[in-house]
Amino acid sequence: MLSLPAEVAVLALLLALLAVVARGYSRVTPVRRASFEGIDDPEAARAYDRVSRTPQFALLRLLFVRHLEKYHPAGTLVDVGCGPGYLIAKIAESVPTLHIIGVDVSDEMMTAASRNLASLGLGERVEFRKGDSSHLPFENDSLDNVVSTFSLHHWADPASAFREITRVLKPGGQFLLMDFRRDSRRLFYWLISFATRVAPSFLHTQALRKVNEPMGSLLASYTPTELESLIREAHFARESVKGGTALVYLWGQK
Repeated sequence: MLSLPAEVAVLALLLALLAVVARGYSRVTPVRRASFEGIDDPEAARAYDRVSRTPQFALLRLLFVRHLEKYHPAGTLVDVGCGPGYLIAKIAESVPTLHIIGVDVSDEMMTAASRNLASLGLGERVEFRKGDSSHLPFENDSLDNVVSTFSLHHWADPASAFREITRVLKPGGQFLLMDFRRDSRRLFYWLISFATRVAPSFLHTQALRKVNEPMGSLLASYTPTELESLIREAHFARESVKGGTALVYLWGQK
């Protein structure tokens, strides 16, 4: 059996090959449909926890942290929509000088995150607070970095959330977000459709089927053009939106 690093390497190669193939297919842009996470349901929370431990999500966290390191984060970093905490663990491992705060609206998710990180010996470097993207539990001009992955498409009011991120960041502070892009290649939609049918049985949970994941998240995501309009309204000093085959990165600085 392959070790996790070997599985990630194999998966990375497969995804790279798929990305090359996918470029030969046209992009599709279905009408956006808001999705429902249901993460206050204990069964759904366990399902998201289980999904987050799969090799493909380990690879996505690695990609995000490599991207984050380009911006040399320091000081305090907040992960909005931290879920079961695996991204926090990866960031803490990669940038050991950071103080990291996980924020989530779900009590179930914060409990899972605290449990998952308890054995890592992070001590006072990591803490958790309840809050959502439009009401972050921080003072004005108090944070150095804000990050979030695969949470933006669930935000009820993303324009308000970006204004809230502007409020809590210090002058010169920065944010980095990663999410699906709804205008993905047709092949990616086929793959996600297949995963949506197979994942509930493979992961032994029906909670994913109830919320139509991961297709629900893809259909609820935004296009790079839509995101450019959203972050422009927040009046960051600098900002960028970079779209890939199926993912989009948003960066901004106050």
